[in-house]
Amino acid sequence: MLKLERVTKVYKVGVFGGRDLTAVRDVSFEVRPGEVVSLIGESGSGKTTIGKLVLRLASISGGAITLDGVDVATVGRRDLKDYYRKVQGVFQDPFSSYNPIFKADRVFAMVKDGYFPGVGVKEWRRRLDASLEAVRLDPGQVLHKYPHQLSGGQLQRLLIARALLLDIRLLVADEVISMLDASTRIDVLNLLADLKARGLGILFITHDLSLGNYVSDTTVILRRGAVVEMGPTDRVFGNPLHPYTKRLLASVPQLHRKWHEVEAEPHASDGNGGRPTPATVEEDHFVAWEERG
Repeated sequence: MLKLERVTKVYKVGVFGGRDLTAVRDVSFEVRPGEVVSLIGESGSGKTTIGKLVLRLASISGGAITLDGVDVATVGRRDLKDYYRKVQGVFQDPFSSYNPIFKADRVFAMVKDGYFPGVGVKEWRRRLDASLEAVRLDPGQVLHKYPHQLSGGQLQRLLIARALLLDIRLLVADEVISMLDASTRIDVLNLLADLKARGLGILFITHDLSLGNYVSDTTVILRRGAVVEMGPTDRVFGNPLHPYTKRLLASVPQLHRKWHEVEAEPHASDGNGGRPTPATVEEDHFVAWEERG
């Protein structure tokens, strides 16, 4: 379905754009129907940039992104509406996606006006109710409320319901639960799992390894814009091969242990309890590029 082949993104930075900043370098992976692929990396790793490239919110500098074999970069403005019938994104801050002076139903009215102008009122209401129920929302409890009257979890689910109305095939979920409380996070994650079971492909972008492990089939570990490790999630988490992945996993807090127990635990290679130090981080980066040739 979605395929990235040696995708590169270079930004012009500095005074008058005199310097190049490579945000994404030679990234390749696929997202298949009914599959969740997690892009995992720290801030600045390029994961959000990749999401923007897939959503056509930024243009690629090299390589190719294809959907069902069609080069996304060649989709013209007139055809973008059809592209967004298949691909939609949900982002980190749900409140920023809504105009605070409009009630929630305004979001769906815009979808109807833009994509389904010929659908009658009764049929539209049936479709709308079905999409809201699919994300476990009661239409009567959310549609006629302002954004500030709804929780972050409800707003995120409304955005996913909007995407479902378009009968999309790929959802780009960029840090969709990082601003939600713990009790709401699991609801949104389980919703994504339900959508996956329905055949939806999901690109799940996160900096949280535990979330990626919970929801994904395939994991892509990014470091400074490049892929350092990729494979089935159980393999990447159960038997990581790259030193950077190993250090990331060693840094994940464990519920059954206190921080002072981890601090006191010696580490054979760096004496830092398995957590990266500036020296080992730079070493890992050097090794990553050496391995890529």
